Amino acid sequence: MKDDNKYELIVSASIHIMKEKGFEKASVSQIVKEAGVAQGTFYLYFDSKSAVVPAIARRILTALLSEVQTRHKPGAAIFETIEMMVEVTFELTEQYKEMILFCYSGMAYYHSFELWEEIYQPYYQWLEQQLKSAQDKGACTANVELHSLSRMIINVMETSAENFHLSNQRGQDTAIHKQQVIAFIANALTDSHS
Repeated sequence: MKDDNKYELIVSASIHIMKEKGFEKASVSQIVKEAGVAQGTFYLYFDSKSAVVPAIARRILTALLSEVQTRHKPGAAIFETIEMMVEVTFELTEQYKEMILFCYSGMAYYHSFELWEEIYQPYYQWLEQQLKSAQDKGACTANVELHSLSRMIINVMETSAENFHLSNQRGQDTAIHKQQVIAFIANALTDSHS
């Protein structure tokens, strides 16, 4: 039987070592030394260093969804919820930007882009429920398929936050950038020309 604590130790150690040394230079032996576990224990959970990357991505997304759910006000208007989600997405993208960068490079090595869908499923479902509630109240257009829309909205938020924080857009006003994202999403939710 696998020990969840050891799994978490390995993921935390991987984050620390990869942040310190970069994805390429980090080794399994460095990770297990940091985690305080045997090398064989690492391989009970992961078949390679690259296989840890989806676990790191899952941890980032779990933190994001947890923060969104904590800040969400039940009964809030969908546009208030979207504004809060954009705020959280920008904050956590800045906080985790180094990890996000090596998640992208590590996912490419691991050829596991299909895991993104599984990792994001709880977040997509949560937003889809919020959109359905808003649609039922007539607060957003009924002319859209919510399953796809929830994915598009999350992708717009994350791509915008990543472009802003990962491409070092210094000198640009974060608040203006966030407001443009919010306006874009609001237009998509209220466009009656669809």
